[in-house]
Amino acid sequence: MPRLKGKKIIIGISGSIAAYKAAMLTRLFVKAGAEVRVLMTPAATAFITPLTLSTLSRNAVLTEVSSESGWNNHVELGLWADAMVIAPATANTLAKLAMGLCDTILTAVYLSARCPVFIAPAMDVDMWRHPATQENVRRLQAFGNRLIPVGVGELASGLSGEGRMAEPEEIVQLLETFFDPGSELAKKTVLITAGPTHEPIDPVRFIGNRSSGKMGIALAEEAARRGARVTLILGPTHQNPPATACDVIRVETAQQMHDAALSHFPTCDVAIFAAAVADFRPVAAAANKIKKQAENKGITLELTETPDIAAALGAQKRAGQILVGFALETQDETKNAFSKLQRKRFDFIVLNSLNNPGAGFQHDTNKISILRQDNSVQDFELKPKYSVAVDILDEVETALKRSVK
Repeated sequence: MPRLKGKKIIIGISGSIAAYKAAMLTRLFVKAGAEVRVLMTPAATAFITPLTLSTLSRNAVLTEVSSESGWNNHVELGLWADAMVIAPATANTLAKLAMGLCDTILTAVYLSARCPVFIAPAMDVDMWRHPATQENVRRLQAFGNRLIPVGVGELASGLSGEGRMAEPEEIVQLLETFFDPGSELAKKTVLITAGPTHEPIDPVRFIGNRSSGKMGIALAEEAARRGARVTLILGPTHQNPPATACDVIRVETAQQMHDAALSHFPTCDVAIFAAAVADFRPVAAAANKIKKQAENKGITLELTETPDIAAALGAQKRAGQILVGFALETQDETKNAFSKLQRKRFDFIVLNSLNNPGAGFQHDTNKISILRQDNSVQDFELKPKYSVAVDILDEVETALKRSVK
């Protein structure tokens, strides 16, 4: 049975050149068996006509809270929907949603919606990167909305970079996965480590890396959506996982992450080591800020290795327990990843390379390969990290099925 058959979906369109994609998005949802209602801001009608979208959706398109025919009940629409997809969402609309401003039918229905809300931003690269826009995105995610990451490529301005609206096919796939009723992960216990660790040099400075934690958070959200009981051990990051997705344990250092993981590992069915743990820490952290001295040319730090969390827990792996590792490499990628796979007793390892544009730290996208114990390798294209999480957890489900045979 199609996963979107019978689902009631609202598509909200704001005034962006990317509004043309809403026609294909509407068509794909209808083709998948969903009932679609379309809302447009007045600015959106300059980019695509309501007639086009009413024809494709087979329903009247609403552009105002009230019209000559009467009042359009935004409360009723908010209660009607199984999901609301705002695509494209301009910087202006993101700001209104984040602040609760209600001057269009789109924002009125959003404030009345009790269903999951998916937001697909679209704007130029500098607008997307502006601190105000990023703060609005963080605020909306903290409310529990699901961000559909922007794509990277050529923009309407002629510039190239982040800001492209996700493709309609990607959005439909995301909702199909969201509404997938069955999962091997249902009622399983999943442990995920994510983000960097910070190893203090003094009260001000630390040794760390550029990990944002986005990949691990995406995995936690997707695992929770599939019915798993998720514990996310999260290093220092500005990213905030959805409040209802999982139990979050905040840590700072590798030792703290090790201790938390060790505590939860014996009862988990699946452990995913997505954290970028600092490999070394200072032997002793200074009690006070280290000052520059006129006579000194620098300082020497004595470093020692941090705990190898994956190796320590892999040594305790029990029958039927699934372990997933990550390898971020810059050279001899496949060779190094296979070595790590064997040494740490992973069921499979996720390899990504800093040599691939759009992959690795800080990005909303990733390009991975999955390496398995049978020496097989599966390569994936560059995707938003929420889609990468789907691929990884599909592999986890396959491993769970094998473990019970």
